[in-house]
Amino acid sequence: MKRTSRLVKASWAILLLSSTGLFISYQAVSEPQPPLAAPSSGAERASPTVSITPSAAIVPKTNLALGRSAEGQIGKTLYYDPAYVSLSYPNGDVPEDRGVCSDVVIRALRQQGADLQQLVHKDMKANFSSYPKRWGLKKPDPNIDHRRVPNLETYFNRHKMSRPISQNSADYLPGDIVSWRLDNGLPHIGIVTDRYTSDGRPLVVHNIGSGARAEDILFSWTIEGHYRYFAK
Repeated sequence: MKRTSRLVKASWAILLLSSTGLFISYQAVSEPQPPLAAPSSGAERASPTVSITPSAAIVPKTNLALGRSAEGQIGKTLYYDPAYVSLSYPNGDVPEDRGVCSDVVIRALRQQGADLQQLVHKDMKANFSSYPKRWGLKKPDPNIDHRRVPNLETYFNRHKMSRPISQNSADYLPGDIVSWRLDNGLPHIGIVTDRYTSDGRPLVVHNIGSGARAEDILFSWTIEGHYRYFAK
């Protein structure tokens, strides 16, 4: 009888431990994601990638270098931080380990000799009425203007850098800049790389909540803009 009682107690103990383990496991996978986590329709798609370098006759070296500069931020920019920061001018930047989606584009272009902080600021000073008014500013602000996606879209469009928007992945070359509207309406931006999924979609370097990453998100949201900075 005592042996039976011990067996019953042991069985209940094992069941309790198993249930506790399952509860802990459930909590671990149910932790809240960052507020701007990428949706399962794109970034979490587990497609294997292969490295493909298109012909130099198709992709300008400067455009290809822009994509490589974006990839160079992976492992360095680790956090999404939208805080307003007073920047030096020109070539001002927030700490390298943090930033927002636009900082991926700003840093990549800066490595290729184009300072969007200065370029956007000068263009806004001369054409302030051509830029969005949604932030209530009365004059340009070189600390933040170039870090706002709608301003970058306006600058790229004004300077004839736009390319057709399509659902054909072959139209998006390494180094191309793509902007979207997320499902919640917020703007987002990233840079196309020369790394592809097994299905032929190029990975995009972006920062949507967990630092700079190259992910399969090209068609995850509504594409708002498609730009090629180095068109020649």
